Amino acid sequence: QRIWTQQPANFKKEAILNVDGTITGTYGECKEGMDISYKGIWGYAPLVVSLNRTREPLYIVNRSGNVPSHLGSAHWIDKSLDLVCPDFEKVILRGDTDFSLTGNFDKWDERCTFIFGMDAKKNLIKKACDISETEWQLFNKPPREIKTQEREKPENIKAQVVKNRKFKNLQTECEFFAEFEYQPGKCQKSYRMIAIRKIINVSKGEEQLFDDCRFFFYITNDQIKTTESLIHLYRDRANHENDIEQLKNGVHALKAPSNTLNSNWAYMVIAALAWDLKAWYGMLMPYRVLGNQILKMEFKRFIRTFINIPCLIIKKSRKIVYRIVGYNNQLNHVFNFLFLLKKFEFS
Repeated sequence: QRIWTQQPANFKKEAILNVDGTITGTYGECKEGMDISYKGIWGYAPLVVSLNRTREPLYIVNRSGNVPSHLGSAHWIDKSLDLVCPDFEKVILRGDTDFSLTGNFDKWDERCTFIFGMDAKKNLIKKACDISETEWQLFNKPPREIKTQEREKPENIKAQVVKNRKFKNLQTECEFFAEFEYQPGKCQKSYRMIAIRKIINVSKGEEQLFDDCRFFFYITNDQIKTTESLIHLYRDRANHENDIEQLKNGVHALKAPSNTLNSNWAYMVIAALAWDLKAWYGMLMPYRVLGNQILKMEFKRFIRTFINIPCLIIKKSRKIVYRIVGYNNQLNHVFNFLFLLKKFEFS
């Protein structure tokens, strides 16, 4: 929070909280709290709540491997809101269908803007089918931005194998969106429900079988943004999977090296501080362009660029000289950062 206060004004305008669960596998057999998940993996099921812009994990909660993703998440979401709300003008909370905890919507509506996926249950599908065709609008995905020049695409070997062996192939043909008011059973007020009708082309080899229609639903209390922008906002949460992957394989924080549930939880929190330190390093960097690059940087590249700097250590009569051997273009900013730290007071 001390570092958030040092950021420019545009940083404090909006905070997006991502919440998701993951599976941490282990080959041990005597670890307390381990269990088998729905994927058939033995281990734990940690919950991760993170700040989207800086990619900081605000809370990591270790849980038994067979628990559903949403179990106990409302408590940690409330703690995350307590942590973030005082420092940001607007807070957005988003998660998949596991975290659409309707009993908490009215409470969260007073504190933040939220958008969650909703399971395509029969009552929602019926409401979507009752929408007239004139109300459905075609959803156009934004074109991909290419900063240099478009490269020639390689031959798709996988598509050829699927086609030659006559495997069933599902391919999205188009998407339509509409919306309606919906009041969940545990809520005292109605919210904005966004319905996505996805037309999927089903083929087998050269033969086109039929077009399948599937529905997806998102619920939100945002009454200002356009429907398309809310769809993009929800789908951007896929980047949270990259953060979890870095916690797993970059920092190796989501591991289970100890023998009890709580000791493994402690290890996850302690090891995740290395990823937080990378974020704080980027936020305090005087050169803002490099600071934003550090926030998006993978942990392995960060270590090689800023931490593992080869030096010759020369001991003289009254001083020690560090002579840098492997110089890179970022070190000048590192030295500026060191001077900044002398001015920045930590409690």
